[in-house]
Parts: sequence; structure tokens; C-alpha cells
Amino acid sequence: MTRLTDELPLWIPSPAYVASTAMHAFMNAAGQSNYADLWQWSIDDPAAFWSRLVEFCNAAGDFRGPVLESDGRMLGTRWFPNARLNYAENMLRVRDEGDALVFWGEDKVKRRMSRSQLHADVSRFVGFLRAAGVGEGDRVAAVMPNLPETVVAMLATAAIGAIWSSTSPDFGARGVLDRIGQIEPKVFLCVDGYWYNGKAVDCLVKNAEIVSGMPPLEKVVVVSYLGVRPDLTAIGGAQHWDDVIAAFPATDIEFNHVGFSHPLVILFSSGTTGIPKCIVHGHGGVLLQHLKEQQLHSDLRLGDRLFYFTTCSWMMWNWLVSGLASGATLLLYDGSPFASQGAALFDYAQAERMTHFGTSAKFIDTAAKQGLAPARNHRLDALRVMLSTGSPLSPEGFDWVYRDVKKDVLLASISGGTDILSCFVLGNPVLPVHRGEIQSRGLGMAVDVFDEEGQSVREEKGELVCTRSFPVMSIGFWNDPDGTKYRSAYFDRFDNVWCHGDFSELTENDGVIIYGRSDATLNPGGVRIGTAEIYRQVEQLPEVIESLVIGQNWSSGESIDVRIILFVRLAEGLALTAELVERIKKQIRANTTPRHVPAEILQVKDIPRTKSGKIVELAVRNVVHGERVKNIEALANPEALDDFRDRPELKSPPGLPASGTRSSRAGV
Repeated sequence: MTRLTDELPLWIPSPAYVASTAMHAFMNAAGQSNYADLWQWSIDDPAAFWSRLVEFCNAAGDFRGPVLESDGRMLGTRWFPNARLNYAENMLRVRDEGDALVFWGEDKVKRRMSRSQLHADVSRFVGFLRAAGVGEGDRVAAVMPNLPETVVAMLATAAIGAIWSSTSPDFGARGVLDRIGQIEPKVFLCVDGYWYNGKAVDCLVKNAEIVSGMPPLEKVVVVSYLGVRPDLTAIGGAQHWDDVIAAFPATDIEFNHVGFSHPLVILFSSGTTGIPKCIVHGHGGVLLQHLKEQQLHSDLRLGDRLFYFTTCSWMMWNWLVSGLASGATLLLYDGSPFASQGAALFDYAQAERMTHFGTSAKFIDTAAKQGLAPARNHRLDALRVMLSTGSPLSPEGFDWVYRDVKKDVLLASISGGTDILSCFVLGNPVLPVHRGEIQSRGLGMAVDVFDEEGQSVREEKGELVCTRSFPVMSIGFWNDPDGTKYRSAYFDRFDNVWCHGDFSELTENDGVIIYGRSDATLNPGGVRIGTAEIYRQVEQLPEVIESLVIGQNWSSGESIDVRIILFVRLAEGLALTAELVERIKKQIRANTTPRHVPAEILQVKDIPRTKSGKIVELAVRNVVHGERVKNIEALANPEALDDFRDRPELKSPPGLPASGTRSSRAGV
């Protein structure tokens, strides 16, 4: 098999471009001559690195005192123990008439909000929260689309030292209660409905059910998005957003300066292996990590226009909001990414002169499958950076971007998780882009790849780990007072080493390839195979829209082994023929190894996925083995699982015991 690293780079930054980047300026300020040396310095001298980053990115707050106090244990490290700051203050330092937020709700709603208006509305909502008795450490929860009001409410919550948490309105009532019901919010924010594929989806009945199932709330606020002021009688005591904002004057905001690790947000794990875990992140870690990732790794500059296609359930929404700290305009979008015959997001990019286009690997794969070629009919001259995350971006996805979007663009594939509200590995404006590879390990992140024995390996597949503490390690899990669940999620595998749960490889370019989740890794004959290796091959066939692969426990003589089962969703109207099965197998065998070839290939109508669009191999594996899927509410399309249940082709031989599944990490 031809190694990806043998190929020439798809993009090489020009010397002039490199010289213009903040990464280059930071490198010079740190006295380092190249990125490899800069990264090593950031690991070897974390106190010098993080203190210089605070200064370079002009973070607002009092960061005097030690950078870290450590007893040598990752869980024992305290970052900036004497610091006092506020995340929202860093987002709201500029109060001019330039765009802070631009919003498109498909083709139904378009709005703009200036920086001065954003500050004013945040100050009004701060007044409302304080009048409602919300204070430091209290929770404010939202079930909202990606609207300007959601950003306003999040920043107001942070400004007073309360804790923000959000999910998207496509969750059912049970899914919402399984998440925000755990954290007992004082204030609940929701929406009358939302638009998707041109249709209005009403949320008022569901909101009433959520409120009635919640612990007692001080206040409920409903935002009108569908264009008509709704009747809120069914939601007892609820108030209209417009009335709340009008009731309080715009004032200067008195920011509550809190400790570096004071809770800022609570995010939720996917919930596909049980009740979602509530993952708590602090003001300082989130601020510094996002400043680093956006200004240095993503080349985000003052006046840039930052877009990420995301719901408010996904960590990338929080990452997007942080762009305000760098003086960027946030381009918000809600609805189907393929509205307007698939052109909606690129129409947005052209109209608003988008500089940073963030999306999921799944969007890129689907756009390529649909034959979209935005370079032919869109002006994307402002676009400098395209970001992709959510799942591994296939080499063919890289090809599509450089062929059909823009040749001269930094394609920054990034990977991290809800667990750290940021990235371990990500893009880099001073390095080339190699096909199929994430460019670099993040500054200040001691990322490595370990084999089964816990030894560091290069150009071999293994576990993605981080061997030293970092400021944005989650504070812990809500309702986990002794930290047992937290330690189990990340530190059980290797002593004093964060094991992230990604099956990965460090390449000869010092880049990273992610092959899939470790707990979904296939293991036929004891050989570990990443699911992404198979998806890459299968989804090149034009007949295959998408696929999902699992390992099924199977009797082989007197022993039990694992066989690979591939499920495919085909283009509309197509059936899985023997000829197509053979072509799929041939494609996999020719480009991987014989061990990668599935024992069975089966057609399904749909592929189940989480609300953030990630396919759920573990849920399908549970169904195939007759085990219960613990939290069906975590899925966007739970009905899809029915097509995987009781398939005669998968019936186990007599006497085969039910399979067990490894526990998933906290977040995906």
C-alpha cells in the first residue's frame, strides 16, 4: 500500500504568508527557529510558554503569580493558581459599530449585530440574571439554535460567574432532561421553534414537557425565531426574550473576576453508552487554549470573519464564540447545511467574505459525493482557512477541498474533544498540508502515541495520549465529588497519562493520522484496524453514500474471534448486488490488506448518528450482539437501529456468548 506520507504536499505556505502569521511572530518572540523546536520548548518549559502566550495574545485579566504548581501528577497540577479573570470580559472588550455577529437561518432569516449592540444586550441580560438571583456557580441552561440570543445569554452567564450549558432543540424532551436535568439550572432558555430544510419545527409543546420535568426553575425565557410572537400559556411563568431585554437598561458590565479554574461551561458526552456525563470546563483554560488555537494555529486575525457549522450541543459552538476575543466577526448559521440545492454555506461564504470556513468531515465527504464544486460558481477570494473536525477527514476529502473549493487555502484538519473543549492536534499556517494528515501537535500539548505496552511509537498505530498536564484539562465531572469517574475515563489505561481514546499514528512528517475511536477499533485475528481505514475505501465507490463497520464476535471452530461486518447506505434506488459486493471487497483488499475485507456486507436504509452527526459504531455493535443501547435519546435518528436488529446474516452460531464492549471515553 502506498503510504500517504510518500505524496507531495497539497499546499505549501509561501514565505510571505508565513511571515505574516501570528505563529511566525510568536516563534520569533520565543527565540525558536522552526515549529518543531517551538513545540518542544512549549512542552519542556510550560511556565515560560503559557506566560508568553498570555502576553502575546493580550488576554485580559490578572495573571500574576506562578503559572503552575505541580506535584508531578497530571491530576495534581494547578494552573495560574492566583489568577483572576473573566472569559466574557475578553469577548466584549471592543464596543464599536463593526459586526460582532452575522446570522443566517437558511433563507428565512438574516440578521446582524454590532459589537456595541452585543455589549448592550449582554448587559441587559446580566441585569435580568442578577435580578433573578443568579450568582456565581449557579447554572443557566439553554435548548437553543445557533442564534445571536444564544451568544448573548452565554456571555451574560459567564460575566457574572454563573455556569452555562446548552443543547440543541432537535433533542427530544427525555434527551434534554437526561442532560441539563442533572445540573439543576436556575434559568432555562429555549426557542419557539426552528427552520430545517425550509420547514418550521415547533418546539413549544416539547418545551412545556421539559420545564415540567425539570427541578424547580427561577425563570424560563423563550426566544421567538419563527416570526410570530408565541402564546406561552402552556409554559407556566415563561417570559418572552424581547420583554426581558426591554426591561433592563444597557449599562457598563461589572464582570465578576473569578479564579482560573472557576467553572465556565458544562458540556455533555454523547450519551450513547449511558446517561451523558457532565464535563466541566473553567474560564482560564478555555480562554488561553482557544486564543492559542485560533490566533496561532488557525491564523485568526483582527477583523477576520469566522464561521463554523455547528449546533449548540457541540463543543465547536463554544470554540466559535471564543473568536470574539481575537476581534473576529462570528458568522452564525442554523438549519440544513445543504439548503439552497447544497449551496447555502458557500453562498454565505461569498456574501459575507468568510475568511475561516469550519465544518465537519462528514459535510466535506457528502459535498464531494454530491458533486458540489463551489470553486466554479462562488467567489471565495477572502477564504484563507478551511477547518474540519468531528471524524477523520479522508485523503479524498483533502483532494476535494483543493480541487473543488480553493487551491490556495490552509486545510486545517483538527481533532480533540468535548473532554478538553479544544484540540490535541490541529492545523498550522507555517507548515505544509500533507494529504490525509493533521499537520501538527498543538503547542503546549505533550501529545504522543503509545503501543499496548505504553511505549512511545512513531509510524505505528497506537493510542493517542498526552503525557503532561495542560491548562484546559476539564475540571472534572458534575456530581463526581471524589473524581472516580473522571480518573476512570482518562487515566485507567496508562499511569499519570491522559489516554484520549483515539487510534492514531505519528507520521514521518510529525503529523498525525486518526484512524477512528479506540473503542470502535476492529480486532480480527488480534490485529487492530481503524474503522476510518475501511470507510476511506468504501465511500470512494459512487454507489455508496455512507457506511458503518463493526466487529462481530464469531465462533471459529473451538475459539471465538471477531469478524468484520460492513453496512452500506446506497444511492437512492440502488440495491446491493453480488457484483457490487465483490467490487467493494476488491477496493478494500487492493488498497489495505486482506484482513480489512469484511466477512459480510449488508445494505441498510440509514446510518444512525449522534446529534452532532457522528456515526455510532458502538450502538450498532450492541444491537447486533443483542445488547441494549443505553441512551437512545442521544441519537438523531434512533429508528435507523431497527434495520440492524435480528439480521439473519448475523445470527451467531449456537453457544456463542454475548459480546462485551469496552467503555467509551466521556465525550466524542
